[in-house]
Amino acid sequence: MTGAEVAVAVRAELEPRRQDMIDLLGRLVGVESPSDDRSGLDHFAAELESLFGAFGPIERLDPGDPQRGRHLRLTLNGSAEQGAHAVALCHYDTVWSTGTLERIPFSVDADGVARGPGCFDMKGGMVVLYYALQALHTRGLTPKRRVQVLFTSDEEIGSPTSRPVIEQTAHGAAVAYVLESPLPGGTLKTARKGTGDYFVRIHGRAAHAGVEPQKGISATQELAHQILALHALNDYASGTTINVGVVHAGTRPNVVAAEAEAHVDVRVQTLAEAERIDAAVRGLEPVLAGAVLEIDGGLNRPPMERSPAMAALFEKARLIAAGMGFELREGSTGGGSDGNFTAALGVPTLDGLGPEGEGAHAAHEHVDTESFPRRAALVAGLLVED
Repeated sequence: MTGAEVAVAVRAELEPRRQDMIDLLGRLVGVESPSDDRSGLDHFAAELESLFGAFGPIERLDPGDPQRGRHLRLTLNGSAEQGAHAVALCHYDTVWSTGTLERIPFSVDADGVARGPGCFDMKGGMVVLYYALQALHTRGLTPKRRVQVLFTSDEEIGSPTSRPVIEQTAHGAAVAYVLESPLPGGTLKTARKGTGDYFVRIHGRAAHAGVEPQKGISATQELAHQILALHALNDYASGTTINVGVVHAGTRPNVVAAEAEAHVDVRVQTLAEAERIDAAVRGLEPVLAGAVLEIDGGLNRPPMERSPAMAALFEKARLIAAGMGFELREGSTGGGSDGNFTAALGVPTLDGLGPEGEGAHAAHEHVDTESFPRRAALVAGLLVED
């Protein structure tokens, strides 16, 4: 069977089972798993092992940090005896602190809109993947390629411990599927900006603001100069954004500030632009005589640049969707994901395969559960097609 034929059959099977998919989403949302809650992460990892263990062996991967949850790697056999493998990426940590469920409980309205912390980003994506794999399993179908599925625990804080695991798993892969949330309308992501975090620290000299301010070097004043210089690097036409989002300076209003710092967010669409901005930030010079600048940080996610291979991969997805009778679009976003890492390795990456919805990281986060069957069918079709 072709990918399109499999997708049509899987969708027909899953449409009457939408409530089962909703129930699984409620089960997953009901286990809170913020990035900094090791107990919650461990509980959620156990849920994943219970769910996905029926499809193949699952490795537990130690993050090397006692505050982080373990990463899991599921391996699925492929029908092709040889050839490069495929990778599927999921993260199970959320931005929502423990206790959020008391304020935003899981709910589903009459229109099938499900709400709850983490439902869209990205527990709904794991529901999609589970039912795609289950549908293939019950039909006795196997993905074309051997598939390694990663469930990681720290994507929302920059993937500090999972990045090496992702890159090692994706090395030599033919394709990567990312079960993150899509753009509005179910639009898949074939490009993402690279993201960077910089810390600009300024050392000045304290002095009494009323008695001898001329003997001080104001770190606050110097920071103001540097903020203007940083924001001047913005180039909206090319997609480059620099935002000084958090600043701290001084101790008291009657003291010339001796220390100041800024936390800077950087977003770029290409690696060349990332290199230009990195050089510009690290090349900042103090304006006030005697002030000292200290620059830390850098790019933590490389750009996910749309390549011809990624365009061809999207075209396969578009044709599978068309076979089910719906139009699939592609787009780009300023947010990063673990797909940035696979794309930077040269692996064609298709991102945003999770269910439709809106509001990632926001109180109105929700999933349109009517999209569950067709999104799971699309994933099933891709796995047998490629």
